[in-house]
Amino acid sequence: MATTLFKNGLIINGLGNPGFYGSVLVKDNKVSIIRKNNESIESDTVIDCSGKIISPGFIDLHSHTALTIFGEPEHKPKVFQGVTTEMVGIDGISPVPFKNKSELERYIWLDSGLNDYPPSSPDWLKTIDYLNKIDNKVAVNVACIIGNSPLRIWSVGWDQVEATKDQIADMKSALRECMEEGAWGFSTGLDYAPGAYASTEELISLSEEAVKMGGFYHTHTRALLATPQNYIAPFEEAIEIGEKSGIPVHLTHYRQNPGQGTYQDYLGLVDNSRDKGMDVTFDSYTYPYSGTTLTIILPIWSKNGGPEALIKNLSSTESRKKMAREMNPSGYPTHWLTNFKKPHNKKYEGLSVNEIAALTNKEPYDVVFDLLLDENLSISHVGYGTNPHTLPEFVKHPAGMIASDSILFGDFPSPRTYGNFTKVIAEFARDDKFLTIEEAIRKMTSFPAQRLGLKSKGSLIDGYDADIIVFDLEKTHAPATKAEPKQLAEGIEHVMVNGKFVIKNKKHTGNLPGQAVRRGKDSW
Repeated sequence: MATTLFKNGLIINGLGNPGFYGSVLVKDNKVSIIRKNNESIESDTVIDCSGKIISPGFIDLHSHTALTIFGEPEHKPKVFQGVTTEMVGIDGISPVPFKNKSELERYIWLDSGLNDYPPSSPDWLKTIDYLNKIDNKVAVNVACIIGNSPLRIWSVGWDQVEATKDQIADMKSALRECMEEGAWGFSTGLDYAPGAYASTEELISLSEEAVKMGGFYHTHTRALLATPQNYIAPFEEAIEIGEKSGIPVHLTHYRQNPGQGTYQDYLGLVDNSRDKGMDVTFDSYTYPYSGTTLTIILPIWSKNGGPEALIKNLSSTESRKKMAREMNPSGYPTHWLTNFKKPHNKKYEGLSVNEIAALTNKEPYDVVFDLLLDENLSISHVGYGTNPHTLPEFVKHPAGMIASDSILFGDFPSPRTYGNFTKVIAEFARDDKFLTIEEAIRKMTSFPAQRLGLKSKGSLIDGYDADIIVFDLEKTHAPATKAEPKQLAEGIEHVMVNGKFVIKNKKHTGNLPGQAVRRGKDSW
C-alpha cells in the first residue's frame, strides 16, 4: 500500500487544542502523528506543508445531496471547502425507506425544489441499498439519517391525519430496521408535508425507538407554532420531545430570525436545557441566506394527499384564492428563485417573485402558482432568513457546530453551498476573531463526529482514518456571493478522503474514494 507523508505543517487535530508542528504519515488509510524529526521517514508521496495547516476533513451534518451527488460525484462545491464527510436525510426528508418505487418517485417529485432529482431512476428502497450505492462512487463519505416524512408515507400515507397506535408501531419498526442497516438516527422537517402532519406525541414515540439504538434527534422545527409572543415555541417542542423520550436533541440551522426577540432567547433555551442535564446541540450556517423549496410558502393543507393533490390545488381557482389569502407575502421582495428547468423560464433565474410579477404583469401569488405548475414543483427559493448581526453569537457558542444546509442545484443557490466552511476559517476565525482557529476546526470536525457517534473520523489521532485537509490560512477565502454564488472556495490545497487524494495541489483528481459510514460498523 502506498504511503503519503504530510510534513512540517501546523497540525490542528480537531479537538480544540493548540496546534503543534509536525508531520502526518498515511498508510493503509490510517494516520500516524510524527512529532520528531521526519527526515529518516521514507514515503511514496511527500507533501511539504511548511507554512500550512494540516487538519481533519470537515464533517457537514446538514446536506441536501442525497440525490444530486450521483449526478455530480466529484462534489466540487463541498470538497474545495475541505468537506470529507456529510450527512443526508435531514429535514425529515431521507431517501429511504419506501415500500415501492412509485412512492419513492412521488416523494422525490413533491420534494424536488429542495433535493432535486437523481440523474437516473432511483433503484433503491431500503437503507442498505442506498448506502451500498455510495461506496467508491462519490468523492466524500456519506452518513444517512431517517426522516419522518418517509416513515409517515410508509405507515400512514400522504394525508393530514393522526397516526394510530398500530401505525406508530409500524413506523417504529421501519425506523429500527433502517438503523440496523446503518442509519444514524431520526430527523424531522416539520414545515414539510407529510412529516409536518405528525403530532408531538408521535415524534416522542419515534424518538424513543431511535434512542434505544443509540440515535439522536435532528430537527428542522415546526415554524407554524411560532407566534409574535412566543417565537421560541417551535424549539420548545423539540426540547419537549427530547425531555420526554430521552433522546439527544440537535437543532439544525439554528439562528435568530430577523425581528424575533434576541439571540439570548434562542441560546438561553439551549443553555437552560443543558443545565437541566439534557444533551442539546445545534448547528448554524455562516451566511444570512436561507434556501428551500418554493412550495414551503404554500399552506400545509395544500399538500394533503401528496404531489398530485398539490398540482390539483394549484390548478383550482378556488384553492388558489384560499392559498393566496393564507400566504405571507413578506418574502416576495427579497427572496429569489432558482432551478428552472424549462428554457422559457430561464430568464427568471435569480429574480424575486415581485420582479417576475412586474415583468409578467401578474399578481405575485399568481406568479408562484403558475411557475410551480409549469416547473412541476421543482423551484427553489433563497432569501434572507437570519439576523446577520447576531449570527456570530451562534457560530461561537460552545454547543454549536457548523453545517451548510447545502442545496447543489439551480443557477443561483445560496452562496453558503460553496463557501460555508471556508467562511468560518477566513472570516469568523482569522479576520474577525470571533473564535480561535482551533475552535473553528473543532466545530467542523471532532464535534460533529461526536454528535453523530462516529468513530475514527473527525480528529488527527494515531490510528484514525486518513480524512485530511491542508490549507493556507492567509489565502483561504469564500468568494461565493448572492450575485455570483457558484464560485469554488479558495485556499484548500489538498483534500484526502480515506487515504486517497480528492484534491491535490488545488486540483480535483477525479478520485471517488467516498464510503457510506454506517451506524454500528463505524460508530462507538
